[in-house]
Amino acid sequence: MYLIAALIGALIGARTARKRKGTVMDVAFYAAGYSIAFALVSLIITLIIHRNFL
Repeated sequence: MYLIAALIGALIGARTARKRKGTVMDVAFYAAGYSIAFALVSLIITLIIHRNFL
């Protein structure tokens, strides 16, 4: 679950950097940042669901 969210975040981050006409390093930084953010949000949502509903 976290890996899928991280990959989706990386794709969105890379696309955002390319739209803003960033360099290769900008694309890498955006992809890494979005990937980490999406993985953390996915982790928090999973913990909330696990503790409340299971």
